[in-house]
Amino acid sequence: MVKTWLKTPPLYPFYRFFWQALDWLYPPACAGCDKPGSRWCKSCQAASRFPTENICPLCGDMQDNNQICPSCLDSPPPFTQLRSWGLFSGPVRQAIHRLKYQNDISLGDVLAIHLIDFYLQLGWHVDAIAPIPLHPNRLHNRGYNQSALLAFPIALKLNIPYVPKAIYRKRDTQSQVGLNKQQRLINIENAFQANPHLVRRKTFLLIDDVTTTGATMRSCADALLAAGASAVYGMTLARPAFSAQSSDIFNQS
Repeated sequence: MVKTWLKTPPLYPFYRFFWQALDWLYPPACAGCDKPGSRWCKSCQAASRFPTENICPLCGDMQDNNQICPSCLDSPPPFTQLRSWGLFSGPVRQAIHRLKYQNDISLGDVLAIHLIDFYLQLGWHVDAIAPIPLHPNRLHNRGYNQSALLAFPIALKLNIPYVPKAIYRKRDTQSQVGLNKQQRLINIENAFQANPHLVRRKTFLLIDDVTTTGATMRSCADALLAAGASAVYGMTLARPAFSAQSSDIFNQS
């Protein structure tokens, strides 16, 4: 049930006002269709696709029923649940590409609004929020962590501690794009480490832009739990519009 009683912390309206003021100074175009007037228009929201009710209750993968999927039965995930707001197609895909590769950091604010509503609908209860971290080399090259641009306003609005240093990437892995599921698991294995002083006895919400097989979320959850976290939930903007059991998804960007 949505928490209608939730109070907005005093800093969040200032955060939103900052981006709205920039919109006034530099009129935006929609990240999904380039229509002028807003960063994310109502038409693109209406055209976006969302995961159906037939999903795995653990990893959120789309399937023909709502039972635990074969992948989770074979290898239960360390996280409690993983959910994605939308499907990585159409306007959502275009918006994520702009956020991730075209330096449109303002999209972190407007897309996080939907993740905030999504979190409240899920009814989860967490003690802290952290983004999936980038390795310092990749952070230096890109200039920002797109997952942090989503995680920070979510934490600010929900008045939940934002703990970006709870977990870090200790190994610079190759891009997951183009790898199959087994290759992704090997590539990301033991790539993260968590800070026990920041995570012990806390339930964490990890935020990322896209999940495909859940390999990155699994590795991060393993690191948090090894450092003493009580539980880990994962939430992403999108996942491919195919089952993670299908090889078709691995060519998605």
